[in-house]
Amino acid sequence: MSGTFPGAQVVGRIGQVLRSVSGAMPRGIGTSDVARATGLARPTAHRLLSSLAAEGFLDHDPRSGRWHLGPELYLMGSVAAERYDITHLAREHVQAIAEETGESAFLSARRGAETVCVLRQEGSFPIRSFVLYEGKRFPLGIASAGLAILSFMPPDAVDRYLLHAELEEHYGPEHSPERIRQAIEATRSAGYATNPGLVVPGSWGMGAAVFDGAGQPAWALSITGIESRFGAERRPALGQLLLKHAHALSEKIRN
Repeated sequence: MSGTFPGAQVVGRIGQVLRSVSGAMPRGIGTSDVARATGLARPTAHRLLSSLAAEGFLDHDPRSGRWHLGPELYLMGSVAAERYDITHLAREHVQAIAEETGESAFLSARRGAETVCVLRQEGSFPIRSFVLYEGKRFPLGIASAGLAILSFMPPDAVDRYLLHAELEEHYGPEHSPERIRQAIEATRSAGYATNPGLVVPGSWGMGAAVFDGAGQPAWALSITGIESRFGAERRPALGQLLLKHAHALSEKIRN
């Protein structure tokens, strides 16, 4: 893909850099961490970061040495939100899920081969899981939101994704292609996804896909919490609640 036209490799690297900074918000990220996250040499990462800052796409804090998203991205995002942002439609559902369950509730959006958390509402239960927060990215198939979305994508798209995703390498044997396919089958059968502490031990999650106007899974509603709050006797009710709100949100988007 990078060789299809001149400069494509540079564009790909810029995309990697921007995603690494976005994933570290609001605390920001250092140059070495960007290099590590993107696989770029540190001098290359620094040149790209500095160039993006010169154009207003990033900000650099000279005291901490950390990079942050810049004003140009804010302005572009405000324009793009008219097409892609559904938080105004989803907020009441995320709030209702948090209120009814006591768990932290989220809206995540699909962005290519990843999900990114775009909305979070704290629940009333005092012990919380901080695996997911606004701006946090996971590959499709990782965590309950990404598994919910992947499970309802067309089978050929799932096959292509799993052929190159290398989830096992980064997230352990529980995320081998065979295990992911088993999780997909279980998700399709139940209608909702369950992540039994596979990302962070003791932190469970459940998610349900939200569909766009074309009937494709483009977002997910999810909850996270400690393992003891996700016992077998409670999970079906949590799953049905997620499905109820995911269906209602999908209907809003279609209409």
